[in-house]
Amino acid sequence: MRPTIGPFPATRLRRTRKSAAIRALVAENSLSASDMIWPVFVRDGEGIEEPVPSMPGVVRRSVDRVVEAAREAADLGIPAICLFPYTGDAHRTADCAEAWNPDNLSNRATRAIKAGVPDIAIMTDVALDPYSDTGHDGFVRDGEIVNDETTEALIKQALSQAEAGVDIIGPSDMMDGRIGAIRAALEAKDHKNVLLLSYAAKYASAFYGPFRDAVGASGALKGDKKTYQMNPANSDEALRLVERDLSEGADMVMIKPGMPYLDICRRVKDTFGAPTFAYQVSGEYAMIKAAAQNGWIDGDKAMVESLMAFKRAGCDGVLSYFAPDLARALA
Repeated sequence: MRPTIGPFPATRLRRTRKSAAIRALVAENSLSASDMIWPVFVRDGEGIEEPVPSMPGVVRRSVDRVVEAAREAADLGIPAICLFPYTGDAHRTADCAEAWNPDNLSNRATRAIKAGVPDIAIMTDVALDPYSDTGHDGFVRDGEIVNDETTEALIKQALSQAEAGVDIIGPSDMMDGRIGAIRAALEAKDHKNVLLLSYAAKYASAFYGPFRDAVGASGALKGDKKTYQMNPANSDEALRLVERDLSEGADMVMIKPGMPYLDICRRVKDTFGAPTFAYQVSGEYAMIKAAAQNGWIDGDKAMVESLMAFKRAGCDGVLSYFAPDLARALA
C-alpha cells in the first residue's frame, strides 16, 4: 500500500532538500568506487597506450601498462577490472583457436596483473568475436551462428582463463546452455571458486559500435547478431534468460546495454534478488564524452547522474569506462 502524507503546509517536501547536509541524510541510493568494474583494452607490444578515437579518454594498453592500470584502479578503490583483447588479423581465424591459447593477450595480462596487483579482482570475457574472422561471437556455418559447437569452444576458452587465474568469467556470447556447460567444466577441473557473471540479457544494440572499434571487430563483422542477442522490444524474455542462467550456475547476472534498459535492471533485481550488474557500454560513454567535449553538457555531472541511475534501478554494480574518473571525482 502506498504511504499517505499530510497536507500542505504540514508537509513541505522541500524541507528535506534545503541543504547538502540534509540531502545527504535522506539520499535513497549511494554511489562509490566500490560499485565499479573498469573495462580495459589490451593489445600487443610494450610501453603502449594507444587512443581509441571513438572513445575519448580510452586507450588500448600493452600488458605492462595494463598492470599499471590495475594498480591505479586498486589505489582508487575500484575492486575489479575487466580485460578485453585487441586482436590483430593474424590471430583472427575460422577455428578461433587463439581464444584458448594459454599465452593469448587476455591470459598473459591476467597472469601479469595477478603477479603485480594480487588483490584486485580480474574479470574476463568469454566469446569468440575477438578471435573470429567473421566478427561473430560464435562459429558461422552456412550463414548460421551455430550454438552447440560454439559452446564447446567457449568451454575451452573459459578453462584457459580460469587456469590463468581469473576471478570472474563473463560469458557474453548469448549461446543457449553455455552457463551450465561452463560451470560443469569449471567444477570438473577444480575451478570451483571461479565466479560466472553471465551476460544474461544482452541486447542486439546499436550502442556497441565504439567497442567494436576498440577490439578491432568492426571491419571483421559480417551481418548482424540478431539471431543470438536479444530483441530490444522484449522484456519478459530477459527474465526467462536470467532465470535460466541462474539455474545453470551463474553467480551474478548482467544487463547490456545499460541506460536504455534500466527497466530490465529493475525487473531482474525485483524478481530474483541476485547480484545484478549493468554494462554502461561504449556508445553510452561516447555520447556523454562527445557532448561534454562540445560544451553541451557538464561531463562530470552527467557521468555521476548516469551511474547513479543504475543504482536507483537496483544494480549492485556497473561496468563503466568512467570508473577511474568517477573514483577521482568522488574522492
